[in-house]
Amino acid sequence: MIQFINVNKRYENKSILEDISISIPPGTILGLVGRNGAGKSTLLRLICGVLQADAGIVAYHEENVYDNPNAKKEIFFVSDDAYFMTKASILEMKQFYRVFYKNFSEERFFELIRLFGLKQTDTIASFSKGMKRHVSLALGIASRTKVLLLDEAFDGLDPTMRFKIRQIISEEVSTYKRTVVISSHNLQELADICDSVAIMDNKRIRLNYTQEDIITHYHKYRIAFAEPIDPALFAELTPIFLGGKAKIFTMIVKGCRETTEHYLNSLNPLLLERDDVSLDEIFMYEMGGY
Repeated sequence: MIQFINVNKRYENKSILEDISISIPPGTILGLVGRNGAGKSTLLRLICGVLQADAGIVAYHEENVYDNPNAKKEIFFVSDDAYFMTKASILEMKQFYRVFYKNFSEERFFELIRLFGLKQTDTIASFSKGMKRHVSLALGIASRTKVLLLDEAFDGLDPTMRFKIRQIISEEVSTYKRTVVISSHNLQELADICDSVAIMDNKRIRLNYTQEDIITHYHKYRIAFAEPIDPALFAELTPIFLGGKAKIFTMIVKGCRETTEHYLNSLNPLLLERDDVSLDEIFMYEMGGY
């Protein structure tokens, strides 16, 4: 279990995170969503112990992570800005990490290196940023640590590669009960793989929902009437989005589905259709989008 309890973090005189509290159960995948500068990378660095919280507690299995070598052995952070030893080859970096991570899987590592089209004897310093990210991702997945942190790790991957990597991560979580935290700007990508999603805004976690929560709490409707009606009739539902006019409307409502549909049916519509709400729509209408 990863826990944040009332965590605050500042850089110099600038507040980055304020009063962050969240629990991440083992064997689950959490997606972090937010604008640039929302604090996603800082939160990941606190989890892996690179940074120390200014206030509050960051714990892994009820132990503080910062300055805790035993906890850090169970956590691998794939940074957006990968760092490697000078002039090291892929093979040399694999050997280096294998010393620190006792469950390192060479089979999985070489599978990923082949998937990325890389040669293990190549010198990493000559790689583009995207290729370096591929090496970091291969090392992180192959490390078999209990916790894997991915900071925008899917950037630079084509759609087919993204799909394959998502499959591999899902297999790792299912088979080895790993906990994965992924920060990304691609909301739908997170919806396809994550058990829960936390939306960060203005230094805080504003929303933290499981996929089941999203299905339970958010409802999208298309509704049509025989005669024009006043949109003010929908105000009782407090929709987070209302579009359309006269006879045809689309809305997104947060709350009890049974209560919502009972009220909408009381308006005697010709048509009432329910649809799934996407993460993009929740982010757009709850947080004002990007």
